[in-house]
Amino acid sequence: MSNEKLVKEIIEKIGGTKNIINASNCMTRLRIDLKNYDKVDLPGLKAVDGVMGVVEDETIQIVVGPGTAKKCLDILKSKYLSDSKMAVNDDWQKNKAAIKGKQKESKLKRGLKTIGKIFIPLIPAIIAAGIFNGFAGLITNLQDTGSLPINQFWNLTQLVLSLLGGSFLGYFTIFTGINAAKQFGATEGLGGMIGALTVMSQINNISQSIGMFDTASPLNSILRSGKGGIIGVIIGVYILAIIEKRVRKFVPDVLDLIITPVVTMLVMALAMIFVIMPLSGIISDIVVGALTLLVASENPVVSVISGYVLSAVFLPMVLLGLHHGLIPIYALQLENMGGVSLFPVLAMAGAGQVGASIAIYFKARKTGNLKLKQIISGALPAGILGIGEPLIYGVTLPLGKPFITAGLGAGFGGAYVMLQHVVAGAWGPSGISAIPLMQPGSMLNYFLGLVIAYLGGFIITQIFIKEQDIAELE
Repeated sequence: MSNEKLVKEIIEKIGGTKNIINASNCMTRLRIDLKNYDKVDLPGLKAVDGVMGVVEDETIQIVVGPGTAKKCLDILKSKYLSDSKMAVNDDWQKNKAAIKGKQKESKLKRGLKTIGKIFIPLIPAIIAAGIFNGFAGLITNLQDTGSLPINQFWNLTQLVLSLLGGSFLGYFTIFTGINAAKQFGATEGLGGMIGALTVMSQINNISQSIGMFDTASPLNSILRSGKGGIIGVIIGVYILAIIEKRVRKFVPDVLDLIITPVVTMLVMALAMIFVIMPLSGIISDIVVGALTLLVASENPVVSVISGYVLSAVFLPMVLLGLHHGLIPIYALQLENMGGVSLFPVLAMAGAGQVGASIAIYFKARKTGNLKLKQIISGALPAGILGIGEPLIYGVTLPLGKPFITAGLGAGFGGAYVMLQHVVAGAWGPSGISAIPLMQPGSMLNYFLGLVIAYLGGFIITQIFIKEQDIAELE
């Protein structure tokens, strides 16, 4: 089915374009805000050829696969949503129902979804930067061991790769500030200024002049460049949006372009320097300390237990589409610990799905369930590459028990990679696709962790899922 036809059928099943408030996408899903959920034909939507799964949430999430999600969104916006998000002649009861529906959403869930919306557009750059840095580090390591010659070609190659990686990760806070401003309703340029402010060298000079800088141990300073990381940026931009709107109310229109940004940023600079950066730095230190105990422990028992549990329980977050809320934690690890050890552990959850699905495939073949065989055959390649939604929504979750056995099997892979201190240079898709994201010394152990998770998911599913359960499925 073409993407145009897929979009058309999706629109029909969700109640038409007039039932759409807004639409966005992540790596594999179309996310659509609806006015009236009762108009959605969920069985029909799930049966559409090309729809791999549906997450029934306040924002309906339609899994269509990597690449396809973005293309479908472009078609949806260009051909069907070219008008304003909400027509003025829409039935007011529908608009009220949509607003009330949003109000029922918990603050925690809404906050995590907002964080996800801040970082989802950055994922392609995060992946690219991580891969570039990984290969730059690999060249350096190979030169140090004598496997590569130290000459102009390899030195220049290493510099170009590190340039590409650093061009994003070195200014991650600025990109975060701009996207946070989009979500909170602040001016995007001012959001970028908040992000840039936190990493400017003048922060250290200011800190020294007011006695907040620890010369003997700069990292322990109350205020320093980078203090608070992206947590401070997100908090700062949220407050920026509030202050900017309030200042604008009292500024004449003719002076708005000059007065509002100047006053807002002066207030925010003082707030960032004296309050937000120090306090968010404390929060960051607490989170990093907890991560050090859980995911960077030198105690092998702690590593095995935490790795198993984290991998085993991660899939429900993926199911709800809340896993992007973990990106600030990844970023904190990268900023403070030089790499991300949480991402490789959680990536094992998808590998457990692969192993469980392979076990189900053999049972389906043995019992003659051709439909289930076809579903698994189509979804497995994506699962191996790290796109888990087709297997989750097409295989393990509908069957019920395999969703649990997959998580239990994934835990063994998580325990292994945690025990081996596997570290990534960035984050993105899991599975085989994430191997280039690992730091050079962690690539092999990450791959072995995947194999262990495959085997764990396969064996546990093989033991606890009966052939009779598969044979009785339609």
